[in-house]
Amino acid sequence: MTITNSKDPKTTNKNTAYLDLDKQYVNPVLDRYFPIVAERGQGSYLYDLNGDRYLDFTCGIAVTATGHCHPKVVEAIQKQAAQLMHTSVVTHHKSYIDLAQKIAEIAPGRLNSVFFANSGAEAVEGALKLARYITGRPAWINFRGSFHGRTMMATALTTSKLYLKELYEPLPGPIFTSVFPYPHRSPFKNDPEACLNDSITYLEKIFHELVHPKQVAAMIVEPIQGEGGYIVPPDGFLTHLRKIADKHGIMLIFDEVQTGFGRTGKMFACEHELVEPDILLMAKGIASGLPLSAFVCRSEVSSKWKPGRHGSTFGGNPVACAASLATIKVIEEGELLERSSRLGKEILERLQKFAVGKPHIGEVRGKGLMIGIEFDDPKGGPGTSVAKHVVEKCFEQKLLLLRCGSFNQVIRVIPPLNVSDAEAQKACEILEKSMTL
Repeated sequence: MTITNSKDPKTTNKNTAYLDLDKQYVNPVLDRYFPIVAERGQGSYLYDLNGDRYLDFTCGIAVTATGHCHPKVVEAIQKQAAQLMHTSVVTHHKSYIDLAQKIAEIAPGRLNSVFFANSGAEAVEGALKLARYITGRPAWINFRGSFHGRTMMATALTTSKLYLKELYEPLPGPIFTSVFPYPHRSPFKNDPEACLNDSITYLEKIFHELVHPKQVAAMIVEPIQGEGGYIVPPDGFLTHLRKIADKHGIMLIFDEVQTGFGRTGKMFACEHELVEPDILLMAKGIASGLPLSAFVCRSEVSSKWKPGRHGSTFGGNPVACAASLATIKVIEEGELLERSSRLGKEILERLQKFAVGKPHIGEVRGKGLMIGIEFDDPKGGPGTSVAKHVVEKCFEQKLLLLRCGSFNQVIRVIPPLNVSDAEAQKACEILEKSMTL
């Protein structure tokens, strides 16, 4: 996974000294993508210990939606840290209540009851506990290519890579995995509607052959798959799931950990289809880098969940809540939803035009500033080595990009929502140069 840059002599001084300490003291299970040690961040750039500047189109994996260290977010953090840093469940605190009210305001439909945690995986676990408690049912439906986190239940629901779950078995269940509509890797490559119908038929078949729908507590799905490959399902997929869930009394959970807070040009990706889930999960872009997550449902659902049946020591920390309130304000006042939609479309169209006539670029897809570039090998299979080569070439030119997909064959383009037009143009130029084989 880690990229080396042995040709750069600067990696032999300050970065290297700290990387040696990292090897000595940090648990090696925590892998990193690039051999640099970040010292500071500003806007769309990261700076390492040597002072080298990198154009960051990773956003800490879609977290720093307002860029690094946005001054309004920093100001809110500093002010809150000087007033109150922690209460846990001992008392209420104002920023928790203010943020819950704001989340209810921006969440789709009737979702108005908020629980704060620290990470996406924690939000997943809490939502699943709620669904099981409310329905009294034991089983779950997930989707092929999914990623829901690293805790045990979230790991059990993750199928983007076997590597993430092997040797941890037995994992919790029962879980039944349906097909996420992925036209580029399906028999219906040029027929999105047929691909969609095939996936819905497969889901219905699960209910006939593997588990009775009245045994299923919830279906959990990413409106656009993240780690699975930045896969945008055909229009109508979420609408079909909503109808199926309603038919069988199954709770529908949308995991918007990566797609939320303007990443796709809407505050939440499910708004593209105007579909309301029973539970909405969010994290990553919620607080510009501070640890915070949430799950939201309707109050008539949460009112049935008895006090004390779930909790969190650190979830909804006052400083993290203040950062989130400031983040949402920056998104709204800066019209970053509109910017994400407009600039994302421009980048997408430019890269799609560049891909024409280049068989190693299988597909360029996305919504807003969540764009995936999928590479193919000469036989049309996953182009893992090509994607790796492109990321390495971009790194040499100080552009940071990440891969995803079951075979790491997809490059994801996830800049800050307030990235400048000039920075976007620069990144595209580096990408196009690196993708020219």
